[in-house]
Amino acid sequence: MMASATAATLVGVQGHVVQVEVHLSNGLPSFTIVGLPDAACREARDRVRAALLSSALEWPQSRVTVNLAPSGLRKGGSALDLAIAAAVLAATEQIPLAALEGRAFLGELGLDGSVRPAPGILPLTDAVAECEVVVAPDAYHLALAASPRGVKSVARLDQMTRAFTGLAGWPDPPPAPPPPPAPVVPDLDEVSGQPQARRAVEIAAAGAHHLLMMGPPGAGKTMLARRLVGLLPELPHGYALEATRIQSAAGMPLPAGLATRPVLRHPHHTSTMTALVGGGSGSVRPGEVSLAHRGVLFLDELGEFAPTALEALRQPLEEGLIRISRASGYCEFPARFLLVAAMNPCPCGEAGRPGRCRCPDSARRRYARRLSGPLLDRFDLRVMVQRPSADALLDPGRGETTAAVGARVVEARKRAAARGVEANVELSGTDLDKVSSLTPAAQRLLRDRLEDGTLSGRGLHRVRTVALTIADLAGDEPLLTEEQLASALSLRADTRMLLGSVVS
Repeated sequence: MMASATAATLVGVQGHVVQVEVHLSNGLPSFTIVGLPDAACREARDRVRAALLSSALEWPQSRVTVNLAPSGLRKGGSALDLAIAAAVLAATEQIPLAALEGRAFLGELGLDGSVRPAPGILPLTDAVAECEVVVAPDAYHLALAASPRGVKSVARLDQMTRAFTGLAGWPDPPPAPPPPPAPVVPDLDEVSGQPQARRAVEIAAAGAHHLLMMGPPGAGKTMLARRLVGLLPELPHGYALEATRIQSAAGMPLPAGLATRPVLRHPHHTSTMTALVGGGSGSVRPGEVSLAHRGVLFLDELGEFAPTALEALRQPLEEGLIRISRASGYCEFPARFLLVAAMNPCPCGEAGRPGRCRCPDSARRRYARRLSGPLLDRFDLRVMVQRPSADALLDPGRGETTAAVGARVVEARKRAAARGVEANVELSGTDLDKVSSLTPAAQRLLRDRLEDGTLSGRGLHRVRTVALTIADLAGDEPLLTEEQLASALSLRADTRMLLGSVVS
């Protein structure tokens, strides 16, 4: 007797359809799984057997062979448990074969017959969107967001069996959970002083421009970076689905529905290149750049990261995509994020203040060499952040709130959306020429900067997009003036000036 059930397995952040074929034959009782299963898949033998017996169902006393097709695709995780159990039940005629048609089964089985949610339920459901999907109750609402054909939920294996045999109906779906509380984001008005850095944070949020802040300890760099994510608007449905799919594949805790708020990822400076960009020796997992997709990746103490890890960021910063090639396969992870970085001017943090720096010249040169020119050129905004004055710290007056600044950011994003992009940073050179032009004075300013080597070809494009964002925030027409270009250039400090005090 043979039966086949539909399921899915996770490769990277994408789900792939798997046909679980179960064949019963004469011979000594045994249970074999073929089709490149990993250790978790092979252990399904014991989980499925215990779940059937705990649910008062029969376990076949014959030779059982389970084939996971396609056989050339590596299968991982425990999401195939429910499909294996359903195929075994159909092969032993405990449920009708017709019950498997047009349905997919995604879930892990407990030894007591309970059905548990499997990691990556959103991309797995995406892969079998043409089928009605049977999942655990805790995964119901997340799976419903990806399956147009409908979702059934069962808390126990015997509930599914009774529904298929007509002894009982399908259990009622779990009630929709209350919406999660709004995330607590620190307010921008808590930052004392720093008008230029606050302006840079606003422009970065409005145009999705990468931002580098350099300054001594205690200047407020980390405070500003943590408040930037609160300025970003909520994600539209398509982007929320992308971000939630990645977080689901990584096994992160998720709300009942889609993650509609941009995330802030803040990896430690000891993170490896694999932790940042993704990969792994066994299963390929998304890294921090993908987990920050459509959100903010904050690299504090940028100069302390390994140079190899920082250089690996250059491709995803340009393309919004990371490609992982291994002997066992190839994966592509989305990585469209806003990079915010903060660093001290030297290891002790006091470079530039006469008599205060304790670092030897060799240590300062070694610290400066960690950041390559091509990487620094990818930061649209580069600002020096000095410690605020005593008056700014002791003055009870506060600056603008996150709500006030966020309202301007939303309006600027709407103007970018009218151009067909999420933010101005996504405009290509051709598109930028179509939607904005330069005054003669602005052209002369840019020509001077190109001739003296201050700007590269990439830098020219980035300065124009920053100037367009400045115009959008002010509600001006997209005819870029010399004043707007000068403002954009003032927020793009020359790398020689940023690191000059370090290497001198």
